[in-house]
Amino acid sequence: MTKSDILPPAAEKTAHKAVVHGDTLLDNYFWMRLSDDQKNAAKPDAQTQKVLDYLNAENAYREKMMAHTDSFQNRLFEEIKGRIKQTDMSVPYKENGYFYLTRYEEGKEYPIHSRKKENLEASEEIMLNVNDLAKGHEYYAIGGRSVSPDNNIIAYGEDIVSRRQYTVRFKELSTGKMLPDVIPNTTGGVVWANDNKTVFYTKKDAALRSYQIYKHLLGTPVKADQLVFHEKDETFSTFIYKSKSKKYLIIGSAATLSQEYQVLEADNPDGKFRMFQPRERKLEFDISHYGDKWYIRTNKDEAQNFKIMVTPENATTKDNWKDLMPYDKAIFIEGIDLFKDHMVISERKEGITQLRIRPWDGKNEHYIEFGEESYTTGTGINPDFETDLLRLDYTSLTTPNTTYDYNVKTKKLTQLKQQEVIGTFNAAEYASERKMVKAQDGTMVPLSIVYKKGFKKDGTQPVLLYGYGSYGYSTDPYFSSARLSLLDRGFGFAIAHIRGGQEMGRQWYEDGKFLKKKNTFTDFIDCGDYLVKEGYAAKDKLFAEGGSAGGLLMGAVMNMRPDLWRGIIAGVPFVDVVNTMLDESIPLTTGEFDEWGNPKDKTYYDYMMSYSPYDNVEAKSYPPTLVTTGYWDSQVQYWEPAKWVAKLREMKTDKNPLLMYCNMDTGHGGASGRFRALRETAMEYAFMLDLAGLGERLNLLGFISDLYYM
Repeated sequence: MTKSDILPPAAEKTAHKAVVHGDTLLDNYFWMRLSDDQKNAAKPDAQTQKVLDYLNAENAYREKMMAHTDSFQNRLFEEIKGRIKQTDMSVPYKENGYFYLTRYEEGKEYPIHSRKKENLEASEEIMLNVNDLAKGHEYYAIGGRSVSPDNNIIAYGEDIVSRRQYTVRFKELSTGKMLPDVIPNTTGGVVWANDNKTVFYTKKDAALRSYQIYKHLLGTPVKADQLVFHEKDETFSTFIYKSKSKKYLIIGSAATLSQEYQVLEADNPDGKFRMFQPRERKLEFDISHYGDKWYIRTNKDEAQNFKIMVTPENATTKDNWKDLMPYDKAIFIEGIDLFKDHMVISERKEGITQLRIRPWDGKNEHYIEFGEESYTTGTGINPDFETDLLRLDYTSLTTPNTTYDYNVKTKKLTQLKQQEVIGTFNAAEYASERKMVKAQDGTMVPLSIVYKKGFKKDGTQPVLLYGYGSYGYSTDPYFSSARLSLLDRGFGFAIAHIRGGQEMGRQWYEDGKFLKKKNTFTDFIDCGDYLVKEGYAAKDKLFAEGGSAGGLLMGAVMNMRPDLWRGIIAGVPFVDVVNTMLDESIPLTTGEFDEWGNPKDKTYYDYMMSYSPYDNVEAKSYPPTLVTTGYWDSQVQYWEPAKWVAKLREMKTDKNPLLMYCNMDTGHGGASGRFRALRETAMEYAFMLDLAGLGERLNLLGFISDLYYM
């Protein structure tokens, strides 16, 4: 059988019309959408079965079309898996008299969470063996582990569907007994009051927005739990946590451009939370407590890149806030961590993450030096105020994830652990570069590149360009042992630090959202053109990948410059922008009006329509594309990529492969477990390597020939 004998699924076309701002929107694949009730029904109805049949047909088609790579995928999977140290352990950290650690055992998918009392030579107490808990489940994830102040009870959330709706359970650590308290539909964690019996938790509404804080007393019926706070504004989500000082319980409400906090002494769980500072549009801040003061990271007083202020413990409104250090617009402040003798400030300058040590006495302020030009660093778990040691994490494109303790007085870095890459890996065999690419409007966009030494910059090599560029999320240089399977076969890998993230500060984010969103797409295209122009990538071997909002990026650049890409991988792609943002019942929609705009406003509607991938599919040639999704995805519902694939098949004029993989057991994050997810990575790598002529058997390059009829 040749590839031309394998026919793709023919998605039924059923006209669905909606009128918006006088426009009639025709959506022939609207029928693919299912409600949660339909998906969760014990027995599928006719509509549900119709959708399941279509998704299964797409999966079967992909399997047939990629069948010639099956052995290669298996080899890639074993290769990637073989680099992982299977019996492994995290660096322990000490809190409240115990050392806590997470470890893995040979061949096991899930972690074991345990602890040792007072010292690391003490006997191990296994708190949760997730391998046991996951038995019988196709998907299993633990969230929000927290131990009571008296060290006797662990609370944890479990998700067995991959919708990020967690059921909280409680385990008595002294006996191993599970308590009868079971709390459904939470965000995963609880926050303990200091009495060891009262917990606070967050519930989700029908759209999966975190909207209510409840109080539960162990041993009492969950149905009797007291509602403490209800966030009624649908553009805000709520959460609760305890201050590092353990003195305060803190309820937060957050939208993209505004935050609000309420506080209560953790010794008084039955008291009433009091307002810290009422929400104001465009006033952003977060709070940390130490001693008799609150420390505030905020954009107050037009401090766009944020500054640090301080206020007395019992005078918390913004009129009491005082500058702790002068505002520097060249430095973007991402966070702070407080200690007895000093503060640690997580900063970003010229796109590079840095850690500044600022002693309270004002002497010997300094930055931690790492000796690399391009890297990523951040503070780790630091529960103790009374220490001169800072736990931090470090990585780069060539340096595996590394955990250090840094002595702030001696300025000595002590390596505690570096991710071990099993096999012949030698960091010295790889090189990375950081370039600044001139965008269409003259803006200089950072581009990080890594390759194995010997990589020829002569316009003959394959390169994978990765991007995200939304929500102010910065995609920093990071190490991936899986990525070595590309680099060792001659691929280069690049990260485009495009607008929409915050790599270059808050303005970088502002310039890639709302009515400036297209900067994200043109920046990525400019980075792709640069890689070809400067000889890093062959003009017929440049690949692109992005997921979620990065999948939107893929859809947009495919429409704008389909000729630039040899292949595209779009993971859980947010491609049906207008329809999704018009539907406030869909999870995340209302909270994202400050990211994309509200299409009920014609200005934003018109702008979204100009770039929404689904709405801009045209009758033209598109590059080979692999689309991945999850049936239970709560962030980008499966029907967005499914509809997009169906419309691309209907419209495109080429014979290039268009494949979709829908994991029927998982959601936005893909498969659970250490190794299952690697199967999907191997599939994606096989797709690209085969297109680049680097597959297992070069005589099977019919995969990219005109034998494909889509």
